[in-house]
Amino acid sequence: MRKAVSFILVVIIAIGIGFSLQEVPFGKTKSEVRKYYLEKGIEQTGATNIVTSVVVSYRGFDTLGEVTVLFIAAIGLSAVLYRKEERVKKGVRKSSLILYTGCRFLFPLIILFGAYIFIHGHLTPGGGFQGGAVIASAFLLTMLGCWRWGGINRNRFKITESLSGLIFVVIGLLGLLYGGYFLLNYLPKGMPNELFSAGIIPIIYIAIGFKVGSEITGIIDNMTRSG
Repeated sequence: MRKAVSFILVVIIAIGIGFSLQEVPFGKTKSEVRKYYLEKGIEQTGATNIVTSVVVSYRGFDTLGEVTVLFIAAIGLSAVLYRKEERVKKGVRKSSLILYTGCRFLFPLIILFGAYIFIHGHLTPGGGFQGGAVIASAFLLTMLGCWRWGGINRNRFKITESLSGLIFVVIGLLGLLYGGYFLLNYLPKGMPNELFSAGIIPIIYIAIGFKVGSEITGIIDNMTRSG
């Protein structure tokens, strides 16, 4: 009976999605907003990556909400895994020599690549979330391969996370102060395709990169420890 009900619900949802897609054929939308972004994005934001101009400038509140959701998820996981006694790693099995050597060699390169992604987010595909996730993967590799590693310094990561979020909010409030709305791009936009361009967008992406990297690394660290 349960399988029959589940099958019927799946069919109903599939029919609903099918009717929705018929109304808006993929790739054939006539959105004036899309046209506006493509025509005015570089001029108004200075970012050659139009996706970046939309995510960080035009829809900056949405990005702030995404960062907040990740922050709440990290807090929730920490609350679930919290124990009064000091948590220590136990039953750790040593990794292979290849992984142990590779993690020490690749760690700085992965960090550098993650930083490159969010620093150049206004010029090329990428940004703060992607760069932060790459940086977190470097710490994950270290946790898996370097068995002599003593773990992250939680206080430093918490300070980095807090300062990054504070920078994001302060930049947005300064836009509200100078121009009347949150995340106004009040800094010089520079020349398109140059590293120092797009006003506040690179600064926001750097802040998001550090914040996301710190939060995901903290989540991974919590999940690799046991009470």
